[in-house]
Amino acid sequence: MKKDLHPANYRFVVFKDMSDESSFLTRSCIETKETIVWEDGNEYPVAKLEISSSSHPFYTGKIKLVDTAGRVDKFRTRYKNHQSKIQ
Repeated sequence: MKKDLHPANYRFVVFKDMSDESSFLTRSCIETKETIVWEDGNEYPVAKLEISSSSHPFYTGKIKLVDTAGRVDKFRTRYKNHQSKIQ
């Protein structure tokens, strides 16, 4: 393997799915500010996800209703602000 191939902060990170509280440990260089104690008793950085393979309908086969109204309103507000800057 090539030397210095991975970034310096390449380490174990816990990814936590906030919709179903599942989590998994893998290597990543994502920047995080929070930490969590994993099942092995060690403390790792944690990255919070809105959806993952454990909660996505494609992988689970179950349709889950998600309240997206807040996200749609945010998008419209942001888009309206963006349009006013262009004109």
